[in-house]
Amino acid sequence: MAKFELRLPKMGESVAEATITNWLKKVGDHIAADEAVLEIATDKVDSEVPSEVSGTLSEIFFKENDVVQVGQIIAYIETEGGVVVDAPSEETTAANIDIAAVEKTFETAKDIIAAPLDFSDSEKFYSPLVKNIAKEEGISLAELETIAGSGKDGRVTKSDILEYVSKRQTQSPLIPQGGTPQAATKPETSNFKPETVAAKVAPVSVNGQDEIVEMDRMRKLISGYMVQSVQTSAHVQSFIEVDVTNIVKWRDKVKTAFEKREGEKLTYTPIFMEAVAKALKDYPGLNISIDGDYIIKKKNINLGMAAALPNGNLIVPVIKNADQLNLVGMAKAVNDLGNRAKAGKLKPDDTQGGTYTVTNVGTFGSVFGTPIINQPQVGILALGAIRKVPAVIETPEGDFIGIRQKMFLSHSYDHRVVDGALGGSFVKRVAEYLEAFDVNRDY
Repeated sequence: MAKFELRLPKMGESVAEATITNWLKKVGDHIAADEAVLEIATDKVDSEVPSEVSGTLSEIFFKENDVVQVGQIIAYIETEGGVVVDAPSEETTAANIDIAAVEKTFETAKDIIAAPLDFSDSEKFYSPLVKNIAKEEGISLAELETIAGSGKDGRVTKSDILEYVSKRQTQSPLIPQGGTPQAATKPETSNFKPETVAAKVAPVSVNGQDEIVEMDRMRKLISGYMVQSVQTSAHVQSFIEVDVTNIVKWRDKVKTAFEKREGEKLTYTPIFMEAVAKALKDYPGLNISIDGDYIIKKKNINLGMAAALPNGNLIVPVIKNADQLNLVGMAKAVNDLGNRAKAGKLKPDDTQGGTYTVTNVGTFGSVFGTPIINQPQVGILALGAIRKVPAVIETPEGDFIGIRQKMFLSHSYDHRVVDGALGGSFVKRVAEYLEAFDVNRDY
């Protein structure tokens, strides 16, 4: 029998770890090649880890909910044939180096603490008894000199150092850059109040009829991302109403032929995505990211597309190089990502690299919304529901009232780097592209 090392595979450019959510096989089970062995979750997507070989699962190294680094061995699979030896991955080697560095640091710290005390450099007098207590308690000379003495000429007495040792045991010693341990001391003034840093959490009243349900893993992540984004970006919104009557008429006219020819359903989303990509080329100031005090101008236009999962959570797959796609290509990308999101088949790379995000709140009947920015981007556009409304129609013969198909666009942007002129001009440009839609165009 040979032993195959099943490792956590590389799942994306910025994905370094994953959480094991479910073992699909247990020790002793037979596994076919390419058969899924376990399910994992990153901070973006859930996926399966298949076996590269056929054999029997002989050993498991991690339990459910354990966090595993990319490249780590997660299980052994016994196979027929010669011994299978996997070379350690770069990630595993790096992890070993990190562990060795930490161990070396601890050894250095222990050496510093255990080193014999040298009192020859001190200008103060310490009795042999005080010196012995300091050595036994691991008190350095620098730390000893911080003790206020009550004896003659400020000398440190036995009672002084014993009192210090007693207090020191209830405090954590601090090791500064110089390597000399010092006692953690209490600030002289204590006007600090926790509520000045974090808002007070309102108490929640629970009675016997209430049901308490813990957030699932993805909801916890989404919660953290939303709070972080609001605390990071200065959110500002601009709204504009758009007449999309021509788009509705054109789609109704071509959707059947489009699906028959391309094998894809034609929804409104790719049409809107096409307009957003064009507007981002006109206003590249929205196609940026912020890293501290630096602005990163993105070369590629990668549109994030917020999609609802069956469990009600949201995920944002990314259409790469969206400005280079025609309407057919955009429709295929939207449908592919949307279908794989619903089926839980997205890969980590599918959610990476977004430069701007679009969310369709109209899917749920909302007229408009105020979406939260997907960090580290600086803007997000919400598409409202399309509604038939009475509107003033201007013609050369005069104005009259007619029934039009209209919707709202809601643009949230980061006021740290995007001013109202840019944020408003961008969403206006999207509206102009949509209202100028050619009803005679080919797809």
